[in-house]
Amino acid sequence: MSVAPSTRHAGPILHFRGCDPDGLRLAAVHILPETEPAPAAIRTATTEVTPRLLTTLDGLNLWRHDFTLTADEGGYDLGGRFHPVVTRLEGDMRIAFVSCNGEENGDLDRDSAERNLMWARLAEEHTARPFAVLLQGGDQIYADEATYDHPLTADWPDKLPDNASPADLEDLADHLTARFVERYMQVLAAEASAGLLASVPTLSIWDDHDICDGWGSLREKVTRSAVGQVLFTVARRMYLLFQHGAVEEDIPDLFMDATGKSLSWRRNLPGLTIFAPDLRSERNRKRIMGPAGWLAVEDLQPSGGHTFMVSSVPLLGPRLSLLETLMMAIPRMQHYEDDLRDQWQSHAHREEWRRMLREVLRMRRDAPFTVLSGEIHLATRAEMVPEETLINQLVASGISHRAPPKAYARCLGLFAGLGEAPLTGHPIRIRPLPGQKHRYVAQRNFLTLDRQDRHWSAVWNLEEDGPTPPLALD
Repeated sequence: MSVAPSTRHAGPILHFRGCDPDGLRLAAVHILPETEPAPAAIRTATTEVTPRLLTTLDGLNLWRHDFTLTADEGGYDLGGRFHPVVTRLEGDMRIAFVSCNGEENGDLDRDSAERNLMWARLAEEHTARPFAVLLQGGDQIYADEATYDHPLTADWPDKLPDNASPADLEDLADHLTARFVERYMQVLAAEASAGLLASVPTLSIWDDHDICDGWGSLREKVTRSAVGQVLFTVARRMYLLFQHGAVEEDIPDLFMDATGKSLSWRRNLPGLTIFAPDLRSERNRKRIMGPAGWLAVEDLQPSGGHTFMVSSVPLLGPRLSLLETLMMAIPRMQHYEDDLRDQWQSHAHREEWRRMLREVLRMRRDAPFTVLSGEIHLATRAEMVPEETLINQLVASGISHRAPPKAYARCLGLFAGLGEAPLTGHPIRIRPLPGQKHRYVAQRNFLTLDRQDRHWSAVWNLEEDGPTPPLALD
């Protein structure tokens, strides 16, 4: 299945590669029909860069410009149009954080204005006060329907074919590639966000819907099957291409594990370290990260005045292990097992959760530490205390995914009142957003992070209630 004609052009889409004394290193991706010529060269005040063809997928060419902007340049020219970029990253700076950009069912058929309402608001925010970086915290697409309409995956993940020939698996890979391309193009070509993506370099981590619902928490005979491995291989390639503008040979330069087993990444900015552990590539029902992922985390030494950790699944959460026990005792609720097993708080991952929290406390000794997360389709925040080792967690989830019922958020808030303390002496508390009465807010939302006079604060922009008062982070 090919993408619709209206979504066969996208770009430029900026990706944040790093910054150093020479300037801000960027990659700009352009996606065009293979029948069309390459995009024009990118021109800056100091250089001219022609594009490189990364690959051809489903009749589309993916082109990439690699270039550097010095602090004084402030943007780039492509085809006669100037795209401004924040190039001075010392001092005051703004960062945007989003997650959950889609829905499980019927996302391709949604009205674009309704679907991308919060993207349009984020673009307005950028116009008023530009962002230097856009962080995307997982579920940038919802690929759940990509498995439909193919005989090998028509009943995924409940049933698997007894055997599949190499030709059948190759046909499945082609089918999945087209379906993933379709979804990525819907996101990248959206009018509401196109200008933002051309001017604000992104950094992304993936979550389950970027592969399929519950990937890694499903039965291992499903994910390890030939069909499951084709699905993962295609999803991983699409993630690299569309969310990082990258191919396999770029992995050592972009990710903490040069082998690519884990796609965890870090970037150092002036006065700030941002890192994102990969919670999907090595996941199975008994673990969240594997050896490569843990090595990257344990070797990480933040540098700068603040550390942001992007955790696709909330690191600080309520006592979900109790809810897991209750739900597994009710036969009708057992199909939610993979959703609960996805969480750090699951019985299956409790020791690993403690391990990560100890690593976070280690890093907290050197600088203030904030966890950024999505995944739950609600807005909330959490703290792990005491004050001298305070960890803030900010959850902004649902840039386009419609919010669950408010009653669900209220019930979850009552449950969160039980508290949790996986590490002795470091209780976790779920707190209301500034200006809100309840712990969880059932509205679509995004988060903005603002550094002024070397101090960071956070504001949630809520679909119905608008921006919250700022929350000080250090």
